[in-house]
This record gives sequence, C-alpha cells and structure tokens, in this order.
Amino acid sequence: MAIVKTASASYSPLGKNGQGHVSLASGALSNQPYGFNTRFEDKAGTNPEELIAGAHASCFAMALSFALEGAGFDAGELNVDAAVTLVEDGEGFKVSASALTLDAKVVGIDEDKFKDIAEGAKANCPISKLLDADISLEYTLTA
Repeated sequence: MAIVKTASASYSPLGKNGQGHVSLASGALSNQPYGFNTRFEDKAGTNPEELIAGAHASCFAMALSFALEGAGFDAGELNVDAAVTLVEDGEGFKVSASALTLDAKVVGIDEDKFKDIAEGAKANCPISKLLDADISLEYTLTA
C-alpha cells in the first residue's frame, strides 16, 4: 500500500527578496506566504521548519496513540509540541534536531510501559524515519 500526499510551492523573484507561497492539496494551507523573512526574521507567514515541526508533532501523536491502543490503553489524551532546529551546515543549512515534548494522560499505564511505548513511537513514526536529525523526547505522564 502506498499513500501519496501532495503540496506545491512557488517562489519569486529569486533570492532574499523573493516571496513564496505554499499550498497543500487538502486545502488546509492555501497560498500561505513564506520566504527569507518568515524563515530567518520571524515575520508573518510560515517556513519549512515550522511545517516539519507540525508534521512531526502530529505524526508522533498519532503513532503513539495507535501504539497505546494496540497495547490495550484506550483512555487518555496526548499533547505534543515539536521544536525543529535549523543550523548552518557548510555553505548552506540543515535541520539538525527535532525535540518532541509530550504531555500525556493515559489511564492505567505505568511509567516503564509508557516509556517503552513512547520511545517506540518516536523511533517508528514515519516523519521520525524521514528526518536525518537528532530526535529527542521529553514527556510528563499523568495517569
């Protein structure tokens, strides 16, 4: 089974003064602006790292939810933040890390079982597998 999801981006004029727009086929984002100023100067709009952070947080939350359910835990709530770090790399840049912070409420689970399941979900969520970066996980668990 292969699932293909699509997005599109445009950028003009070229370089630092350019402005881009990104859209997702689902319509969740439509012509969202991005560019040098949204990536490096915190101006309004999005940037690739923010989009990756959203993808990683949501992918991990879903993977953990399914893993917990598969282990017999179906009552709870997961809240995940992801912080993606962009660093200089030679003459360019690279994503060096994605730090996941999880606040979990899972009824009836003990700390050791939760840690094993959470670490497995971190390692096996498709976005974690995609990233060539250090991926950390900090969590608080409330039973």
